[in-house]
Amino acid sequence: MKTGRSTPRSGERSVSFDAATNRVRLLDQRQLPHQVLWLHTADYRATARAIRDMVVRGAPAIAAAAYGLAQGIRAFRGRDLGKFGAHVRRVHRALLAARPTAVDPARAMEEVLAAIRAGHTVEERKALALAAAEEFAHRSAAECRALGEQGLPLIRTGMSVLTHCNAGRLACVDYGTATAPLYLAHERGRRFHVYCTETRPRSQGAALTAWELARAGIAHTLIADTAVGLLMQQGRVDLVLVGSDRVLGRTGHVTNKIGTYNLAVLAHRHGIPFYVAIPLSTLDWDLKSPSQIPIEERDPAEVRCARGVPLTRAARATVCEPVTVRVANPTSPVWNPAFDITPPELVTGVLTPAGIFKPNELWSQRRRLGYDRMISAAGPHQATRRFPVSG
Repeated sequence: MKTGRSTPRSGERSVSFDAATNRVRLLDQRQLPHQVLWLHTADYRATARAIRDMVVRGAPAIAAAAYGLAQGIRAFRGRDLGKFGAHVRRVHRALLAARPTAVDPARAMEEVLAAIRAGHTVEERKALALAAAEEFAHRSAAECRALGEQGLPLIRTGMSVLTHCNAGRLACVDYGTATAPLYLAHERGRRFHVYCTETRPRSQGAALTAWELARAGIAHTLIADTAVGLLMQQGRVDLVLVGSDRVLGRTGHVTNKIGTYNLAVLAHRHGIPFYVAIPLSTLDWDLKSPSQIPIEERDPAEVRCARGVPLTRAARATVCEPVTVRVANPTSPVWNPAFDITPPELVTGVLTPAGIFKPNELWSQRRRLGYDRMISAAGPHQATRRFPVSG
């Protein structure tokens, strides 16, 4: 896996593909905010590891998964369609297993798989795979921009917005989901304040959202996760705006970074609107119950340890590698679920590129929300199957 350092250019995407070398180019989010490091994954296995190890994360590891699938497909050598099909299934399974809770990567790969069916030869299918991955990435960016336009009326001058984890440009191809209305409102001269939760245990709010907002010049304050209740009690939050990794189209249940349910309960208690911003790929039209949603449990070390850079003067003078230190009792058992599920009655609205909907309206509005495209990608024989979540 090649690495390189550079400063992101304006409008540069956090995920892209180099067709000449068949490598996926990723901004290594584990290094932020300390240094900007780009990774170039050599093959689909490296891309799957990058997704699993959270080099890229959030629901929109979507583009990385789509590009990784195209990358693996393009690496096939030979002309036998039977052997090619078996190879594609191996690549798909490896990428699908990388992050099981988010539905977006699976949806992205379904579109790539649907596209290659039109090819009559291996070479044709290789070309179709990359074209479909690129189309998905471009559409994702356009959806996030549209999502921002739909959510723009929610952001008023003088208000305070609370967000959780990172649902920004780093978690998407561009614009972000929960941050898209914030970026557009800021560009149009509205002045508001954003509170970012640190989002333990991996601190994506502290390391990523705060970094993004600082670069954009948006006023913000970082707070401990446990300070949210007091903040709301003091009347300092006007709106909660978060992203999601999976929203059930049939029931309206929202799966997002652990701690989101806490925020929804507190917002409900204090009468604060709670909105969830998603691209259409986050909608899962298959699962009928939140009990079917797989909740990823991650390494206990994420809770026992913390990652950062030294505060010594010498270290500050140079770019240094982050170090990991243990902060917890090493023999204590750890439970580390990465996500939780917020019931629809706690959600004011689901913000999408097609508009804002009540959670209980999603199923009745499914045609407007991409249901037909999902069926087309999955194939008529799979339209009602449960979406796969592991290898």
